[in-house]
Amino acid sequence: MDFEKFVQRAGKTGILGVKVSQGGRDLWKHLWDEECRRNVYSASKSFTSAAVGIAVREGLLSLEERLVDAFSEDLPRQVGEHLETATVRDLLTMCLGQEQPQLMGAQRPLYEQEDWVKMSLAFPFTCRPGTKFVYNNVGPYLAGVLVQRRAGCDLVSYLMPRLFRPLGIHRPTWETDPLGYTFGAGGLFLTLSELHKLGLLYLQKGMWAGKQVVPADWVEESLKAQVPTGLKEDYGYGYLFWGGPCGSFRADGKYSQLSIILRDKEAVISTVAECRDGKALMDAVFQELYPRL
Repeated sequence: MDFEKFVQRAGKTGILGVKVSQGGRDLWKHLWDEECRRNVYSASKSFTSAAVGIAVREGLLSLEERLVDAFSEDLPRQVGEHLETATVRDLLTMCLGQEQPQLMGAQRPLYEQEDWVKMSLAFPFTCRPGTKFVYNNVGPYLAGVLVQRRAGCDLVSYLMPRLFRPLGIHRPTWETDPLGYTFGAGGLFLTLSELHKLGLLYLQKGMWAGKQVVPADWVEESLKAQVPTGLKEDYGYGYLFWGGPCGSFRADGKYSQLSIILRDKEAVISTVAECRDGKALMDAVFQELYPRL
């Protein structure tokens, strides 16, 4: 297949690498820079989502648990009515009920508090959980912390035997908070090919080499529009996965670290990039790659 138009068009966006698989085989890979481990930013959230799904399977937690029960030792002095009703599920859908995004990249170095769990629960819950989409790192961070507390180890150690090793991914580096918790909302370092494996795993409904790595029903729910985003082009948001054109869902990190799952084409397209115009790169994917699959 001729992907030269994509190479020319995407090359202007800051893309560093692209990989395409379809029908169970690797179809195409092109690099503009060497393939090394890079920060995949918020694509890390989708790995945290997988961790939550595995933890649910193992009986470590439930989506229906209220945060006031799951984090009973970390609550602010006064618990408002919205925090009172928030559940673990709300941590995964960006509908937590907090009006302002917190724990974002430029904010994290500036916090004076070291206990980010208590700090996160003290941020105002101004909306009823489940009613308003606000992109916010608090939800996936707390979801990752809950898995770590219930499992008794950091998120990387939890996922090594359950996800990373089955996928052939050597122990990765992952950002931590000041108290040592893995930061489930971002800061995971992976290569293009390693990020691509997550998309392939989810395309295969959680199966890898004959083993059910992530529960199939969890994959199905994660790649479903659980909530509307309210954006101009609203494809919905799943469990820490973004909906996209043509029924796609994707792990999506800042500057276009992407693993796009195209179930209608039985394909996955992944990119790593230093792209400041994500729409331009996404348009190139769906106008130059997608139609040729």
